[in-house]
Amino acid sequence: MAREKIQIKKIDNATARQVTFSKRRRGLFKKAQELSVLCDADVALIIFSSTGKLFHYSSSSMKEILERHNLHSKNIEKLEQPSLELQLVENSNFTRLSKEVAEKTRQLRQMRGEDLNGLNIEELQHLEKSLESGLTRVMEKKGMQLMEENARLRHQVSELFAACRESQ
Repeated sequence: MAREKIQIKKIDNATARQVTFSKRRRGLFKKAQELSVLCDADVALIIFSSTGKLFHYSSSSMKEILERHNLHSKNIEKLEQPSLELQLVENSNFTRLSKEVAEKTRQLRQMRGEDLNGLNIEELQHLEKSLESGLTRVMEKKGMQLMEENARLRHQVSELFAACRESQ
């Protein structure tokens, strides 16, 4: 049996309108999440209900997506009046960012122990010190979390013993 097609107009009954809003909002959020996952797209969705309540979804940082939107909007305005200066700024930003991404990618590969050819002794020693200090921080954090978990479990055990004593 097929669903009945509804006429798109404001729903007069406030309760029915709220139910429809909630259901369609959930569906919209689900579609936004699916679009993000399936297409590897950055998605931001902002909804204000008729009562003024805010609902939002973002596949990554909402702030970053909105900043990209604002930047894109400004660039579109500037493209309507193209200038050589704007093109030079964009090209230099792109070049700078491309170099920065390449450098960070190289550093990440070196941190993984890859792409070590061409490094001299000093660079290898610096990399070793960086890895050791990072490992130390990781081990300290792990130790703190284990101690907190241990304390939490001890507290739970003492509560269980107290509860057992009370029940006897």
